[in-house]
Amino acid sequence: MSGLNVKIRDLVKVHHTGKIEVQALRGLNLDITSGELVSIIGPSGSGKSTLLNIIGGIDKATAGSVVVGEKTVTNLSVRQLVDYRRKVVGHIFQNLNLIPTLSAQENIEFAMVASGVSRSKRKLRVQELLSTVGLQDRAHHKPEELSGGEQQRIAIASALANDAPILLADEPTGELDTANARLIAEYLVKINRELGKTIIMVTHDPSVARVSTRILRIEDGIIKTALAPSEVIVREKAVSYVDQIKARINEINVEMAQLESDFRTEKIECEDFVHKHQTLKNIRDSLKEELSRMGIIP
Repeated sequence: MSGLNVKIRDLVKVHHTGKIEVQALRGLNLDITSGELVSIIGPSGSGKSTLLNIIGGIDKATAGSVVVGEKTVTNLSVRQLVDYRRKVVGHIFQNLNLIPTLSAQENIEFAMVASGVSRSKRKLRVQELLSTVGLQDRAHHKPEELSGGEQQRIAIASALANDAPILLADEPTGELDTANARLIAEYLVKINRELGKTIIMVTHDPSVARVSTRILRIEDGIIKTALAPSEVIVREKAVSYVDQIKARINEINVEMAQLESDFRTEKIECEDFVHKHQTLKNIRDSLKEELSRMGIIP
């Protein structure tokens, strides 16, 4: 099934923590055309993931409307939202959400089982999707036997299992090195172009964002800027965007320092430490390279 239009009007989301009220979205308006690949960027806490979760039927809006195709998602009942999540949206998360005890093939098949797809149709669909993500030879490998990039490609295939017209990707390259991040971005472009899916992606990585047809910047819960990829190199020199990249680098530095502290106090195993530390370093290096390309010394 090809993509659907997404129409958002006056979207508000308020989070309550005790007596504290935090307004994550402040009357956001947005139109996405069927078959677009849109990237959403912005500083941490700006409402990016909240927006994705409301479109995906995972979270409920406080006010406003989200219409996907002919469905007003914000009016759906709990039972209707379950059906919506199974048939209309495919989710791709940074933490993959693969079941560790199942093979790559079984992880892809799992979503179809819940939707009542027959065994014969499931088998054919799995083979199609493994071919789409280029992992036919890894069908019987469990997640721990796959590289980070391969795991994310299986996660993409799983999101496509029920032929959902909308794919929502929340930092799909966030835990990957530069090479694998680019590969995942290329696969998302392939799926967008060849299958016509509407793809909405949240990312901190400017090089990943530039594969999109449009780039939207959220700040303080509203869309502040809409850019074409060709505009990004020029426009992202604005202080706000540079600050965003620098802020992400600072976040990574804090995460790396915490990781080192956890390792010294034996809260994390050596192998896990090395993997996570190298992943964060690769992401930081990619962002520093981006600043350098913009003529800014990190």
